Amino acid sequence: MLALVAGGLSAGALSVAQFGTNEADAAVSNPKTLQPVSAFAKIKNKNERAVALFNEAGKVIQSPRCLNCHPAGDRPTQTDRMRPHIPLVVRGEGGMGAAGGLACTTCHHEENFDAANVPGNAKWSLAPIEMAWQGKTLGQICAQIKDKERNGGKDMAALVHHMAEDELVGWGWKPGGNRTPAPGTQKQFGELIKAWADAGAACPKG
Repeated sequence: MLALVAGGLSAGALSVAQFGTNEADAAVSNPKTLQPVSAFAKIKNKNERAVALFNEAGKVIQSPRCLNCHPAGDRPTQTDRMRPHIPLVVRGEGGMGAAGGLACTTCHHEENFDAANVPGNAKWSLAPIEMAWQGKTLGQICAQIKDKERNGGKDMAALVHHMAEDELVGWGWKPGGNRTPAPGTQKQFGELIKAWADAGAACPKG
């Protein structure tokens, strides 16, 4: 995910076990589906409907596919069990690895390399520390997402576009290897986020 602190390894040379192909790292009980926006139409109170919509979208936000790249510290996690990244890597400038180390792209290329169970995407990097989600409640994450000081200056329209269209976000539904995809589809997720925004973008409590 990020630069290796001690290098010399390529994606092909890394052992498969390092990227979590063991049965012990298989998916824990992750939800696989998302309810459609229409399922929330019966909630007449806009704030209550917005909270319900965000809670449903939270199945994606709090899945390992998202949380692994939104750590609270400088070390990402990996696999469905969200163990600390092996080998040891750190955030570095711009979420791309430590200065003097190997860049993320040394091992993580533009596409998944399933032969070694190494994930990949052209935009592979760690989320900014301002968007650290691990250890946060869904309400706290919601507040972060809406805060332009922490979300890269995105207004609500840009935020909806990011969730519904961004290709790195979309990787969560096609993670390759033995990784469990995020629940539902990116289209469904984007629709939930848009409906949440349209309903006033209220956040869950706590």
